[in-house]
Amino acid sequence: MAPSSKHTLHLSQQPEADALLGRSPLAALVGMLLDQQIPMEWAFAGPYTIATRMGADDLDAATIASYDPDAFADLLKQKPAVHRYPGSMAQRVQQLCRFLVEEYGGDAEAVWRDAPTGAELLTRLKALPGFGDQKARIFLALLGKQLAVRPPGWREAAGPYGAPDSHRSVADITGPDSLAKVRAYKQEAKAAAKAAKAAKPRK
Repeated sequence: MAPSSKHTLHLSQQPEADALLGRSPLAALVGMLLDQQIPMEWAFAGPYTIATRMGADDLDAATIASYDPDAFADLLKQKPAVHRYPGSMAQRVQQLCRFLVEEYGGDAEAVWRDAPTGAELLTRLKALPGFGDQKARIFLALLGKQLAVRPPGWREAAGPYGAPDSHRSVADITGPDSLAKVRAYKQEAKAAAKAAKAAKPRK
């Protein structure tokens, strides 16, 4: 099942941007791609900002793939910038869209539409440019928890991010309260990792 107007997301905390994420598979993928080294809300508002600057009400993989790279980078660099590193992220967004055009005819939803199992869906997501193991598992959890994409074994394939009633990632954000809980979890995990690193004896 594809994201549609029936799916209400609250990842950017901006109604128009969240509405686009809920109805556009490509916007959801691009938002997930942008979600690194910047606040989550900033990342997931990015697809709406890009579409608006392109004069469109949705993102189109073929259009972005064929866009002049310098001109596309300029779109992301306009203030307010779409990302802390708009130039490099513009390249990554275009790489993702080119891959979708070549492998899925530009249809982002085709990545998960007929996935027979969660494991296969994870494999497909990890094959996407810019999607490492963790990002793929988080997006798989988002698909299952909020976008009704639930092939057999999806929770297991998503790993800890698929656990119900958790607040580990964007997959668990449904409003301001859960956003705060996810942010707190990330801060605690970061602090724990820093403490563990400091506790390691130096060789």
